[in-house]
Amino acid sequence: MEQGSLKRQLGLWTATALVVGEVIAVGIFLTPAGMAKSLGSPLWLLLVWVLMGAMALCGALCYAELAARYPEAGGGYVYLREAYGERVAFLYGWMSFLVMDPGITAALAVGMASYLGFVVPLSTPGLKLVAIACILALAAINILGVRAGGWLMRWLTVLKLGLLLLILLWGFGLRLGDWSNFVPFAAQRAHSEPLVGALAGALIAAFFSFGGWWDLSKLAGEVKEPARNLPRAMIYGVVIVTLVYILTSAVFMYLIPVERVTSGETFAAQAGEILFGGAGGRVFALVVVVSVLGSLAGVIMAAPRVYYAMARDGVFLPFAAEVNTRFRTPARAIAMQAVLASVLAALGNFKEIVAYFVFVVVLFLALTVAAVFVLRRRQQGKGAEAVPGYRLFGYPFTPLIFLALIAVLLIMLLGSNIRNSLLGVLVVALGLPIYQLLYGKRKALV
Repeated sequence: MEQGSLKRQLGLWTATALVVGEVIAVGIFLTPAGMAKSLGSPLWLLLVWVLMGAMALCGALCYAELAARYPEAGGGYVYLREAYGERVAFLYGWMSFLVMDPGITAALAVGMASYLGFVVPLSTPGLKLVAIACILALAAINILGVRAGGWLMRWLTVLKLGLLLLILLWGFGLRLGDWSNFVPFAAQRAHSEPLVGALAGALIAAFFSFGGWWDLSKLAGEVKEPARNLPRAMIYGVVIVTLVYILTSAVFMYLIPVERVTSGETFAAQAGEILFGGAGGRVFALVVVVSVLGSLAGVIMAAPRVYYAMARDGVFLPFAAEVNTRFRTPARAIAMQAVLASVLAALGNFKEIVAYFVFVVVLFLALTVAAVFVLRRRQQGKGAEAVPGYRLFGYPFTPLIFLALIAVLLIMLLGSNIRNSLLGVLVVALGLPIYQLLYGKRKALV
C-alpha cells in the first residue's frame, strides 16, 4: 500500500440510497408505538414526523453547501476544521473513532443478530458471533471497493423500501385494519400523557430516527460531480425517509389501536401477526434484519473516511491515510473501525457507553451547521471564486431554523440526564491535552 487519493465512483442514486439506507433502521418499527401512545393523537404524530423531516431537510441543505465547498472525504470533520480550527475538528474525530462509530456499529450488528435469533434460534455466544461476522463481512466488501460497497448499499435500500411498500400494500390493500383507529384524529385520547411532555419525548425519538442523514458528506471525496449530486442526494434522501416514516406509522396505527400498545417490540409483533398470520413474528423479524443490515452497511461505508481525513491532516495514526492502490479505498481505516466495533460487540457494554455521548453528538451537529455562517462571513470580499457550486436555499433562515430546533433538543437532553451529558462533554474535552501532547507542536516544527 501507499498513499494515494480516493476515486469518485458514486453516482446520485447510490448516494441517495446511502442516506435512505442508513437512516431507516430498526427505529421505524419501534418508535411509532411509543410516540402514538404518549401523544394519543394521529394528528400530533403526523406533525412530529413532518417537523423532524423539515428540520432534517434544513440541516441537509446546510450540509449540502458545506459539501459543495469542500468535496473531500471526512464530512463534519472537514467543515469543523475549516470553520473553527484543527483542535475542534480533532475532538469530533476523537469521539467518533473511540466511541460513537464503533459503538453504533456494534449496536446495529447486535440488534440485527438479535432479530435474526427470532428466525434461527441462537445462543448468546452465537448471536455475538453473527454480529461480529456481519461487521467483518461488510468491512471486507467496502475494502474491496467503494463501487462494491455502493452496489450493496443500493440493493439493500431497494429491498428495504420494497418490503416496507409490501407492508403498506398488504395492510391497506387487504383491509386488515380499521380506519376508526384514527378517530379522534386531532384530540388526545384518554390516558395519553400531557401534551407538552409527550411532544418532548416524541421529538427526541423522532430526531434520532432521522439520525445519520449527514453521513453521506463523509464520502464527498468519492461522489461524482459533488456540487450537483451531494445536495440532490441529501434532499431526496430526507424527503424519502420522511414519507416512509409517515406512511409506515399510518399503517401501524391502522392495524393496531393505540389502546393495545404496550411496547415497541410487542407492537411490532402484533403488526406482524395481523399481516402474516402465525408466522408474522418471524417474517417481521426478517424485515427488521434487512432494514438494520442496510443501516449497518451505511455506517461501515461512511465512518472510516473521517479517520482517513484526520490521518491526511497529520492528527491521527499515519497509516490510516493510506489508500489501497488496487481497490482505491482507505482499507486500513475501514479495518480499524471493524476491529473496534467487533470488540465492543463481543464485550456487550456499548449501549451504556454510547448513551453518554448523545448530547455531544448533537452539539457537534449544531456547530457544523453554524459553520455555514462562519464560512460565508469569511468569504465576503474574496470574490466569486470563493462561492461554492451550491448555495443553500433560504439562507439565513434555513440554518437558523435548524439551530433553533437543535437548541431546544439540547435543552431537553440536558434536562433529561444532565449527569450523562456533562460526563460525555468532559470525556470529549480530554481530547484537548491528547491533541496538544501528540500533535500540537508539529506545526512549529514545519
